[in-house]
Amino acid sequence: MITTKTLDDLEFDQVLNQVVPYAISELGAIEVQKIHPISDEKIRLAALHKVDEYLSSFVNENRIPNHSFYNNAKAIHLLGIENTFVEAKDLLEIEANEQTLSSLLRFLKKFKEIYPVLYEDSQEVLFDKSIPELINSKITKYGAVADNASSLLKSIRKEINGIRSQIGASFERALQRYQKLDYLDPIKESVVESRRVLAVQAMYRKKVNGTLLGTSKTGSIIFIAPQATLKYSRELEHLELEEKEEVIRILKELTNELRPYRDLFIQHQHYLTAIDVVAAKAKYAKSINALLPRIVKEKKIYLREAYHPLLWQQNIEKGIPIIPQSIKLDEKQQIIVISGPNAGGKSITLKTIGLLQVMVQSGLLIPVHEKSELSFFTTILTDIGDNQSIENQLSTYSYRLKNMRSFLRKCNENTLFLIDEFGTGTDPELGGALAEVFLEEFYNKKAFGVITTHYANLKALADELEFAANANMQFDKRSLEPLFELVTGQAGSSFTFEVAQQNGIPYSLINRAKKRVSRSKIRLDKTISKLQGERNRLQRQSISLEKEQGKANEEAGLLADKKDRIQDKLAQFQTLYDVNQKMLQYGRNINELTNIYFQTNNKKQLIVDFLKWVQTERVKHTKKNPPKKQTRKKKQEVKIKNQKEKKQLAQTEKEVLQAVKVVREKKKKEAKVEAKKIAEYKYQIGDIVRLIDGRAQGIIEKVEKKILHINYGLFITKASIDKIELVKAVRN
Repeated sequence: MITTKTLDDLEFDQVLNQVVPYAISELGAIEVQKIHPISDEKIRLAALHKVDEYLSSFVNENRIPNHSFYNNAKAIHLLGIENTFVEAKDLLEIEANEQTLSSLLRFLKKFKEIYPVLYEDSQEVLFDKSIPELINSKITKYGAVADNASSLLKSIRKEINGIRSQIGASFERALQRYQKLDYLDPIKESVVESRRVLAVQAMYRKKVNGTLLGTSKTGSIIFIAPQATLKYSRELEHLELEEKEEVIRILKELTNELRPYRDLFIQHQHYLTAIDVVAAKAKYAKSINALLPRIVKEKKIYLREAYHPLLWQQNIEKGIPIIPQSIKLDEKQQIIVISGPNAGGKSITLKTIGLLQVMVQSGLLIPVHEKSELSFFTTILTDIGDNQSIENQLSTYSYRLKNMRSFLRKCNENTLFLIDEFGTGTDPELGGALAEVFLEEFYNKKAFGVITTHYANLKALADELEFAANANMQFDKRSLEPLFELVTGQAGSSFTFEVAQQNGIPYSLINRAKKRVSRSKIRLDKTISKLQGERNRLQRQSISLEKEQGKANEEAGLLADKKDRIQDKLAQFQTLYDVNQKMLQYGRNINELTNIYFQTNNKKQLIVDFLKWVQTERVKHTKKNPPKKQTRKKKQEVKIKNQKEKKQLAQTEKEVLQAVKVVREKKKKEAKVEAKKIAEYKYQIGDIVRLIDGRAQGIIEKVEKKILHINYGLFITKASIDKIELVKAVRN
C-alpha cells in the first residue's frame, strides 16, 4: 500500500505534471494525471515494458506510427440514446479513429517480434473493417453527407445546382440591364441575408422591380433583390429544406447501423488513450535520459548514478550541474543511516530513492545507469518534512510519534521506509533513545529503509547492527562547501561549527559555543571529521591509481596488439617466401627440361620427363595433404545437401523475381497516379514552380488559361503549363 501522503511527500504529482505536456490528446493528459502505483505485479511489469518498447522505437527504423485521435465521447453518448443521430463531422471523426486504430494494429502485428508486449496488448482489441467502409460510403472526407448517399439526395442536389445557376443567370441579366440604365451605384451589387442584391441609387428605387432588403447607413443606396430571382429563390428554399430532411434521414439510418458498435467504439477510445499515455511516458523518459532498470525478485534496491527527475529538469534550466547518487539496499544491508551537514543533500538523496521507487511501481522509467536493479515493495512509508498540524493541534514531535505508531504496525519484509531527521522534535537525548528503539524494531521486522539523522547514538547503532550501515554526505573542510556526494560505510560529521562559520557567524561566538559542549563530543565529531577527510584522501589516491593502472593496461594492450600484428606479418612473409622458393624450384626444373629438349629435340622424351616430374610433385603434395576418405553414405549426404541447396537457391531466385515484379508494378501504378495528379493540378497565384529540368524557382503571379506568368525576383517570364513542375502549392 502506497498512501497519498507518501506520494505528496515525494512530490510525485510534480513528476506527473512534467509528463502531461507529452500527451497528444486531452483524454491522454487526463489519464496521465491519474497515474498511480500499480498493485498487481503482472500489470505493473507489462506497463514498464510497454513504455520501454515505445522508447526503443525512437532509435530504431520501425517507429510506431502516429496515433493522434479525436474525442468521440459526444458521438458515443448519442449512440446510446434511441431516435438520435450523430452529425456528419462526428461520424467522420469516428472513421478517422478507426483508420488510426487499424494502422496501429497492422503495424504491431507486422513488428510483433520488436514490440511483443504492445502487440499482446493490441490482441485484446476487436476491430471491424466494415465500420470505416460503411461511414465512407455515406460521408465525404470534408465531413458532409455524400451526394450518392441516396438517389433522392442526389436528385435534390442536382435540382439545387440547377436553380442556383438560374438565379445567377437571372441576376446577371438584371445587373446588366439596370447598369445600362445607370440606376446602380458604382459598387453595383452586395450581399444581404446570404443573397445577392442590386446596389440601386435611392432616386431610382421605384424604377427597379424587386424586393427591398435593406439600405446603406446614409440611405443613398437601396439594396433590392431582382424580381426575376425571387421566384427561383423561393424554389431554392423549398429544395434546401427537402435536402436537410433527407440528410437527417440518412444520418439517422447510418447512426442506427453503427449503434450496435457502441461498446466497440468505447474500447477503441480507451485503447488509443492508453497508447497516448504510454507514448507520453516514453517521451518524458527520453527527455530525462530514463530507462528500465533490471527488475529482480529478491528484495533489493541498487540505484547506480541515479538522478532526482525534478532536480534534473530544474538544474538543466538553470545551467547547474547535478551530481548523481549511488546507493544499495539488500538483505545484507537493509537499513542505511545517512548523516552529514545540513544543506549537504541528505533529504534530496532520501527523496530520490523514494521517488524513483514510486515511479517504477507506477509504470514510469527512471534516470539511472543501465546496470541498476530494483524489486517491488508492497508498502512504502515516508516521514519527510515538518508535518506540524495546526488543524489537529499536533506538534511536530506528536505528529511524528503518530507516524511511528503507523510505521510499527505496517512494517514487514515487504516495506520500504524513508525518514528524514529521525528522532528530532523533542529533547535530543530522550528523543534519540526512543528513535534508537524504533530503528531496532524496523530492523527486527526485516524492513528496508533509509533515514537521515544528526544523532550520534543512531550512527553508533548502525555500526552495531549486522545488516545496517552508515553513510555520509561529503563536505569539503577547506572550502566549507558541501560536495553532494553520498559515501556508504562511514558516518558523517554534522560540521556544525564549520557550517556556522561559512554562514558568517563570528569566530568568537563559535569558540564560546565549543566551550559549552563536552570535550568528548567535540573529540568524537573531530575524529569523525578527520576520518572522513582521510577517507576522501584515500579515495582520491585510489581513483588516481585506478587511472594510472587503466593507462598501463591500455598501453600493455596496445603493445600486445602490435606484437600480434608483427607476428602475423612475419607469418605472412614466411608463407610468401616459401611459395616464392617453390615457384623458383618449379622454374629451374622446367628450365632444365627445356634445355634438354633444345639439345636433343626429342618431344617424346620431354613429355615423359615432364610427366615423371609432375607425378613426383603430386606424391610429395599428397604426403603433406593426405585426402580424406569419404564413405558411400557421406558422399550420398553431400550429394543430397548440394541438391537441396540448388533447390533452395532456385526457390529463392523465383521468390525474388516475383517480389521484384510486384515492386515494379506498384511503382508503375504510383507513377501513373502521380502523373495524373500533376496533370490535373490547377495552378494558382502564389504557387512555387520551376521549369522542368531547371533549378531556379519562381512564384506564379498570373494564370492565363495554359500560360503562367512566373516571377523570378529579378524578372518575370511566361511559360506554358506543360513545361513547368510544381515545387510547393500555396495552400501547403
